Amino acid sequence: MSEKTHIDIEYTAKLARINLTDAEKEKLSGQLDSIIGYVEKLEELDTDGVEPTAHPHPVYNVWQEDEVKGELSTEEALKNAPAQRDNMIVVPKVVD
Repeated sequence: MSEKTHIDIEYTAKLARINLTDAEKEKLSGQLDSIIGYVEKLEELDTDGVEPTAHPHPVYNVWQEDEVKGELSTEEALKNAPAQRDNMIVVPKVVD
């Protein structure tokens, strides 16, 4: 990234479907320039021999074991459902 990288704030806001005021655009532009500058500075580091990682420390599964417990009755499962029909929870249609 030897040449100055520019992010089109208006286009990005349109993609994100957010409306920004001129002041917000100006502030965001400065913040994004700072972030890009930091990333460009990181690119100067010699990372030969450094193994890629997703986390700086080893992460182990911290979930507890699944334990079978009593099941809910139909009435208990449906008691907080906003809508129900034929012992099922009714949800809005999302696919035609």
